[in-house]
Amino acid sequence: MNARLFVLLLLLPFQAMAQGFAGLGTDAAGFSQPRSDTVLQFPADHGAHPDYRIEWWYLTANMTGPDGTPYGLQWTLFRSALAPRDGQGWDSPQLWMGHAAVTTPDAHHMTERLARGGIGQAGVNAAPFSAWIDDWVMEGPDINTLRLTASAPDFAYDVSLNAKGPLVLHGQNGYSVKSAAGQASHYYSQPFYKLYGTLTLPEGDVPVTGTAWLDREWSSQPLAQDQTGWDWFSLSFDSGDKLMGFVLRGSKDYTSATWIGADGTTTALLDGAFVVAPLSHHRVAGRTLPVEWQVLLPEKGVDVVVKALNPDAWMATSVPYWEGPVMISGSHKGAGYLEMTGYDD
Repeated sequence: MNARLFVLLLLLPFQAMAQGFAGLGTDAAGFSQPRSDTVLQFPADHGAHPDYRIEWWYLTANMTGPDGTPYGLQWTLFRSALAPRDGQGWDSPQLWMGHAAVTTPDAHHMTERLARGGIGQAGVNAAPFSAWIDDWVMEGPDINTLRLTASAPDFAYDVSLNAKGPLVLHGQNGYSVKSAAGQASHYYSQPFYKLYGTLTLPEGDVPVTGTAWLDREWSSQPLAQDQTGWDWFSLSFDSGDKLMGFVLRGSKDYTSATWIGADGTTTALLDGAFVVAPLSHHRVAGRTLPVEWQVLLPEKGVDVVVKALNPDAWMATSVPYWEGPVMISGSHKGAGYLEMTGYDD
């Protein structure tokens, strides 16, 4: 949902883990909290917000090769603060983590990097834009024109991104509510990238073209204590329309969604409007997860089946989760990405 805060578990105190999923329902005294009257400012808000506890720059892409083979790509930089301030050198309380992955119909390649703030190993600049951890880089003159690189022993990629539409603010002008109790984040996306570049896989280089979606979110206490995980969908339809929706699972599920027209106009959808139901499951990494879903948005005539390109798209990172490309059929055709957390057997 891009509330992808769960991957920051290893950066949170151990005693916090029991409160909300991955400790994200714990009290965040001293940290800034999202406010409904905040007006997002660009390009400043493309940069880091060290007074908030958690934040990410999260890009996913759906691509095809010359022979029509579909591929997925993920590049993520997470920031977590031990205290609500910035700092230089080892005095910095900022911690960073990067995830990268490439998914094919037959394989899922992934890797992780960790870094400490204040020493130049990782960070973000708002303008000109750059986000990095070690030699992984997302950078460009601004957020709409980017080069993206990452590498691991068994894969790498080097792709270029050009946005063909506007930034999208989720919820109430970028204030995204996450529970009936009012937990929230600041959340916006750039879902209109066109992509081209090269994947390097064990079998060789593959030139690819496609589309990409960047999510930006920051908060300090975004989840309620009883929320155990979520299912997040970013769907791009062949019509040019797009849909972001998530379900936060708890004692009572909470949903939110944004309908994004092909021209960039948005409709915020309140709790209950976005409906999903699992259709089939798959066993991966000792867990049983739904990898085929029915997604309904009656207000926009959406009744689709969302199916994983590769059911084994498991991110075996410090805190594991499922993340991978999906194919869309039914009332609308297209492709997208699915993230699932909190499925523990």
